[in-house]
Amino acid sequence: MDKGEKFAHVSVGKLAGFEGKQFVKDATGATSCEISFGSLPTGAAVPFFHSHKGNEENYIILSGAGRFQVNDEVFDVAEGSVVRVATNCDRNLKCTSAEPMAYICIQAKEGSLEGYTMTDAEITERENLL
Repeated sequence: MDKGEKFAHVSVGKLAGFEGKQFVKDATGATSCEISFGSLPTGAAVPFFHSHKGNEENYIILSGAGRFQVNDEVFDVAEGSVVRVATNCDRNLKCTSAEPMAYICIQAKEGSLEGYTMTDAEITERENLL
């Protein structure tokens, strides 16, 4: 949509009614993490278990409800749930609600977060053009 030297602005479309899985790394040119949007219809699960060698994943459930499995542990998730999954373990997700489950998954190198929020930011002076 918009691209500048220091930013990329893309869209995956309306999240209500979104179907499937969309990775955004290639569209934005991200170099620090992978973000994907996913949806599962009622009764569907991700079609495979998977594990990551170097990246942890953070799943944010946007709508719907379901069950999440990490290795042999299974627990309920619902809108507003956030699940961090470490490296070297299997994970999967299934929608159990009457409505589809929509989620965001953010993947980044485990142990790489050094500064964040105000420890990595500084207040700057700039004319507000908004």
